Amino acid sequence: MRKSKAKKRPLLPDSRFNDQLVTRFVNNLMWSGKKSTAFKLFYDAIDIIEEKKQNDDKTALQVWKDGLSNVMPHVEVRSRRVGGATFQIPMPIRSDRKISMAIKWLITTLENVMKNLWH
Repeated sequence: MRKSKAKKRPLLPDSRFNDQLVTRFVNNLMWSGKKSTAFKLFYDAIDIIEEKKQNDDKTALQVWKDGLSNVMPHVEVRSRRVGGATFQIPMPIRSDRKISMAIKWLITTLENVMKNLWH
């Protein structure tokens, strides 16, 4: 018998934008428990976006959210066994999983870009 499902802990919103998605991103960005360093890195990046953006109708946070939504997958393939064969069946993704996959992909891509810049 399996144990009961773990309860989802509520995330506190960040102090600057009052947004839970920012906190979720920073939690994935953080290394070795250094959350304040991760927040500083994120806020510095948002400030750079604010300086470089051309149109004034979107905030820097909205530009970041648009980029995150562009990375989000909408469908993933799952293995499905029919008869003796295994097929890859496209299935829609839960919204929570979409966000977590997009955050992970964005952070790994940024790490690879930075690694290539410095080496």
